Amino acid sequence: MSSPPYVTPQHPQGAGLGFRRELIGALRQGVPDCIRFFEVAPENWAGIGGRSARDLREFTERYPFVCHGLSLSLGGIAPLDEALLRRIKAFMREHGMTLYTEHLSWSSDAHQLYDLLPIPLTEKAVRWTVDRIAQAQDILGQRIAIENASYYVAPPGAEMSESEFIRAVITQADCLLHLDINNIYVNSCNFAFDPIAFLDALPLERTAYLHVAGHYVESDGLLIDTHGAAVIDPVWSLLTRAYQRLGGDLPTCLERDFNIPDLTTLTAEVAHIARLQAAAAPPQRRSA
Repeated sequence: MSSPPYVTPQHPQGAGLGFRRELIGALRQGVPDCIRFFEVAPENWAGIGGRSARDLREFTERYPFVCHGLSLSLGGIAPLDEALLRRIKAFMREHGMTLYTEHLSWSSDAHQLYDLLPIPLTEKAVRWTVDRIAQAQDILGQRIAIENASYYVAPPGAEMSESEFIRAVITQADCLLHLDINNIYVNSCNFAFDPIAFLDALPLERTAYLHVAGHYVESDGLLIDTHGAAVIDPVWSLLTRAYQRLGGDLPTCLERDFNIPDLTTLTAEVAHIARLQAAAAPPQRRSA
């Protein structure tokens, strides 16, 4: 399926932080210099009014924001939620947001499942997902970026590797890559593969955006992508490897959704992202 020549918008740069209501009071006292942009989930903010709308506007008027979706279910069997996409488009226009990303997963059947589940690694699933991404891009009028997701069970009947699946979807849909470093690390530990080899096999030339986060380790050693802890050294090392391939000029967001510490603690991690970006070697391949 051929896609129309979507425009790739200009995106925020530097290091960023997920925008949380719990942090608004501290951010009003002063946004640290290392935080160059924020990220929001449109499901939590689009269409709201009152104080929350005013709080968000206060910051979108001064800082770039990235729109990161949670529930579009690009690999799902239910019809794509076109009404949600139109709300997202209006929300992005209202707040001057230029980048929308979503997970390469499915999260609904007849209803929302409130979990991100892996898509079967098959040619049929590639075609299905590509068509849905093309539909989303048609409605939004721009390329979207899809995120490599964490998962805890491998779907049966695989016809290709996960990296091959991601490459096929991105190439055929003519979309962008949202590279989640912690998800690669979590999956590599849970399924015993080399995270560097996986990273290098991805279509990194399409990368538009990166995530880094912490995770939780269960008593049996299973890693859970909670975004509820500090980033650990192996994840920082993998991010460094990504910057060696990409350069340090791509926007990278620190995710922290649970056990949220004070702004000073989060700022230290965002500042570390910024230092790694500044120290990055010239990229081996530039983004598309």
